[in-house]
Amino acid sequence: MSNRAQVLETFRPLFEPRTIAVVGASATAMSAANVFIRRMREFGYSGAMYPIHPSAAAVDGLPAYRSLAATPEPIDYAYISVAAGHVPQMLARAGGRVRFAQVISSGFGEVDEGKALQDELVAGARAGGCRVLGPNCLGMYSPRGRVTFVENGSSDLGAVGIISQSGGLGTDIVRRGQVRGLRFSGAVTVGNSADLGPNDLLEFYLADPHTKVIGVYLEAVKDGRRLFDLLKANRAQKPVVLLKGGRTRQGQLAAASHTGSLAGDDRVWVALSRQSGCLLVETLDQFLDTLLAFQALTPRADRPTREIVMFGNGGGTSVLATDLFSRLGLEVTPFGAPTLQALAALKLPPGSSITNPIDTPVGTLQQDEGRIAEKILDAIYATAEPEALVMHLNMAAFVGRTKGDVLGNLMQAALRVQSRYPGRAHFLLVLRSDGESEVEARKREFRAGALALGIPVYDEMMNVGWALAALCAHERFACRART
Repeated sequence: MSNRAQVLETFRPLFEPRTIAVVGASATAMSAANVFIRRMREFGYSGAMYPIHPSAAAVDGLPAYRSLAATPEPIDYAYISVAAGHVPQMLARAGGRVRFAQVISSGFGEVDEGKALQDELVAGARAGGCRVLGPNCLGMYSPRGRVTFVENGSSDLGAVGIISQSGGLGTDIVRRGQVRGLRFSGAVTVGNSADLGPNDLLEFYLADPHTKVIGVYLEAVKDGRRLFDLLKANRAQKPVVLLKGGRTRQGQLAAASHTGSLAGDDRVWVALSRQSGCLLVETLDQFLDTLLAFQALTPRADRPTREIVMFGNGGGTSVLATDLFSRLGLEVTPFGAPTLQALAALKLPPGSSITNPIDTPVGTLQQDEGRIAEKILDAIYATAEPEALVMHLNMAAFVGRTKGDVLGNLMQAALRVQSRYPGRAHFLLVLRSDGESEVEARKREFRAGALALGIPVYDEMMNVGWALAALCAHERFACRART
């Protein structure tokens, strides 16, 4: 068995558990473990669930068992939510019948008085033959296994693999990511990482055929050399986006109080990014926007993205975006004579600008109920060499003010042109809203439609700029790695 196959088989019970034990559910009240059982049912988990209870015959309608060693079948995944002091011995007595134990309980290495207990936890797990996720973590969200710590998580198996050293931020990543259109191959919160840590999950996602891009929120890692070696061996074949917590002195103190982590010198992380090709981002928004780009677009190592064409309604928006893109190392270069001639031949109404950026008032885009966009895009693709094209629409100018399905026609026109010039340019869509309820409703509708067609959708030009800059950096590194 190859190392890749071995890694996938090792982690299969975590991401696709056939049997789950739940420790800490009450027969008379609603605890965190009872909520876990409810969420698993709602999410469609079809395997066996075995509540562990010292005295009750049943919990939430499920037969209960006295210990992890007493269940009818071996346990792939144990969810443990009891007082910290009880956990080490519980795992030690599992008798080799538990593969993975996720410990939501706190009171371990994140506080000084719990550090010795965390060592006991790891020793107990080793004695009982299982691996530990956590402690002090929310656990798993895995659409393929119908496991979730997130309420109302999508059951669609996607291509984005998440590792988070924070449970709360892991929830934000999944919930806010879903609104943007992200779909996940899995999201794992690792908490204190007493046993399994970010490196272990990174190795899995790098091997996992379902995962196209990996996002990591990290405060610290115990084995920096292994992290570097994994990323270096990847050679930017699979994009890895890193959101690093604790990059300032004050942030390092916050990280230490959060998971007991020592965050390390920021210069180390900058050097890691430069040498390994992982993409270091600054904010959660940048993190999600970058993941969205890699979910929808296929990086080109042979032709890194730099030349950008912008097309839409809103002159000031285009000017500001041009400034931003330039600061990010992207070029919005005026068209050459052949493209200008092709666009001039369309005889667009007054007020339309045909240099790059192309600015077209709503009246222009209303021509032929939006189908004029196809002629504009055709002229660009036939005469220029854009590496990415960003179409931006101020939706408030269309919703309730134009006849016919102008927005839908604009999107379909872009798709037809893309299909005629496959691989020519990355295509990204910005749908800007004024926040009015009708506009927001239409935006959600069009975002869903665009994502179904493989088009990443952003809220503002700033967001798409971050994503394109990250895509460009990844492509440049991959290009160098190939030579």
